[in-house]
Amino acid sequence: MTDRPYVIEPMISAKAIAARVEALARDITAHYAGCDRLVVVGLLRGSFMFIADLVREIDLPVEVDFLEASSYGDASHSSKEVRILKDLRGEIAGRDVLVVEDIVDSGFTLSHVTRLLQSRNPRRLEVCALLDKPSRREVEIRATWTGFEIPDEFVVGYGLDFAQRNRNLPYIGKVRFTE
Repeated sequence: MTDRPYVIEPMISAKAIAARVEALARDITAHYAGCDRLVVVGLLRGSFMFIADLVREIDLPVEVDFLEASSYGDASHSSKEVRILKDLRGEIAGRDVLVVEDIVDSGFTLSHVTRLLQSRNPRRLEVCALLDKPSRREVEIRATWTGFEIPDEFVVGYGLDFAQRNRNLPYIGKVRFTE
C-alpha cells in the first residue's frame, strides 16, 4: 500500500492549527484551575507535535508522560487490535490526567487507552484530541476537547503519518492516491 503514488491536499493550515491550540489551552487551563500539577499524557507517535504546542500554551504546572498504542501499523485503516508499545513511566493514581490524542477515528485505540488509564485510579481523566472523525466511530467515545471535526478522509501532517512519512508537515492534509 505504501508504494502507491499519492499527493497531499492541504486541509487545515498551520495558522488555523496554532489558533485552535491556543483556544484549547485556554479552556484546559480554566478547567484545571487550581490543579497543582496536571499530568499530560501524549499518545505516541501522532500527538507529538500537538502535545508540544499544547503544553507550551497551558498556563499550569504540567508533567508530561507518553504512552504508545497502535492499531494501525503501516496501514491507512485500523486493525481493531490495540497494542501498548510503550507504557507510562510515572504513576497517575489520584492525579488529574489529560490524554492528548492526534485523531479519534474508529475509537478503538482511545477506548482501550482510557480504560487502561482509568484502571490506574486517576482523580480525573479527560481527553483532548486534535482531530475527530465521528463518521468512522465504531466505539462510543468522545474527547472532552476537540480541535477540529473532519470528514472521512485519510489525513497526514502535524504529527500524523502514512507509513511513518509526512509527520513533519506543519499543516493537516488529505492523502489522495494518484493511481
